[in-house]
Amino acid sequence: YGMRWDIETFFKFSKSFLHLAKEFQGRSYDMMISHTTIVFTRYILIAWQLRKEEDPKTMGNLFLFLCDEVKEMDFKTALLQLISLFQTLAEAKVYLSMDIFQCQLSNWITSLPRYIKDCLHISVCES
Repeated sequence: YGMRWDIETFFKFSKSFLHLAKEFQGRSYDMMISHTTIVFTRYILIAWQLRKEEDPKTMGNLFLFLCDEVKEMDFKTALLQLISLFQTLAEAKVYLSMDIFQCQLSNWITSLPRYIKDCLHISVCES
């Protein structure tokens, strides 16, 4: 219903204040399209001006409030790094103790962004 209400207010504003239905008397299809395009462009400019001046949604702090960190690494990249780590260890053909392997895995986990750790429900704890 919220999206429909936005559309209804858009058409009400376009018809009442921008004279979408009354200002134009042409009968040609191209003339009607041109007039509608001009009216909608005026609406876009007015909406942009309002948003610049008074809309709290454009505040930079709101973005920072909702997103505590920029996703510097996506999930695919994290998995590719893990596979690369395993390939490097397999190609070395060196026997690694479980402590060294857990240390390498812990280093990889700590380098992940928090949103991936939260997705995977993993944490690195000292035992």
